[in-house]
Amino acid sequence: MRQIVLDTETTGIDPKSGHRIVELACIELIDRKKTGRHFHRYTNPEREVDAGAAEVHGLTLGRLQGEPKFAEIAPALLEFISGAELIIHNAPFDVGFLNKELELAGLPALADHCPIIIDTLKLAKILHPGMKNNLNALCERYQIDYSNRTTHGALLDTELLADVYLVMTKDEAVS
Repeated sequence: MRQIVLDTETTGIDPKSGHRIVELACIELIDRKKTGRHFHRYTNPEREVDAGAAEVHGLTLGRLQGEPKFAEIAPALLEFISGAELIIHNAPFDVGFLNKELELAGLPALADHCPIIIDTLKLAKILHPGMKNNLNALCERYQIDYSNRTTHGALLDTELLADVYLVMTKDEAVS
């Protein structure tokens, strides 16, 4: 089974308000094992990055102006993820941004390329009700070293999320 762990970083919190993706990363799992294949790009959001978002990921418009626009990387992204199950932490957030970017690029929505999306935040809330279930908390709970995560970065976060997901769902893999 082919799965893709995906994460984005953005200019803010609402794609409907014109916020855009600034970084996108995916790593491939086949039969619950990391293959070493990944897709990672920074993008030019063509707008300022909100101060709060820049504090989270450290990316600014000045840093991103030389990067390609999302529409330029979209074909390669879709080729990489097509047909795979997607694993995303807080999936509605990332999917909302991806769908808006795909719409702006004149491309079909994410579900047309990847009909199955697993939301690890939703899964974590089922497994650990009433507890913190952000990525740092899950890394602590599952004893995954995240000490080099000083800011959010899509590629590092996909690596950590893959480890979390594999531990969190290890019992499902056996049954």
